[in-house]
Amino acid sequence: QVQLVESGGGLVQSGGTLSLSCAPSRNIDTIYNMAWYRQAPGKQRELVASIAAGDTINYTDSVKGRSTISRDGAKNTAYLQMSSLRPEDTAVYYCYAHFAYTASNGIRRTESTWGQGIQVTVSS
Repeated sequence: QVQLVESGGGLVQSGGTLSLSCAPSRNIDTIYNMAWYRQAPGKQRELVASIAAGDTINYTDSVKGRSTISRDGAKNTAYLQMSSLRPEDTAVYYCYAHFAYTASNGIRRTESTWGQGIQVTVSS
C-alpha cells in the first residue's frame, strides 16, 4: 500500500509564507491528481488546491493569488506554497493523491489515498 508523506507546516506568523510537500512512499507509475485539502476545527474538510495530469490546476477562492501548487514529475512530489498567511488559514492540511502503480506481485493497481495531515497554525 502506498502512503503519502507530508512535510512542512508548523507555526507561522500572519503575513508569512508556508511550504508543504507531499511524496508517495514508493515508486508510482502514473499520478492522475494530487491535491491539498485542509480542515479547520469545527469545519468540514475543504479543497485548497489541486494539480491534475497535464498540469490542470485549481485553487479555492480564498487562496487564489497567494498560493502555488506544483509537482515534481520525477519525484512524484507535490508542493504547496502559500503567502500572505492569515489566521483563518490555520488548519490541518492533508495531501491527497489518485495514482496507479505496479505492486510487488506485478499487478497494476489504481488507488486514492490521503496523507496523515500536518498542522499549520497562523498566529495573529
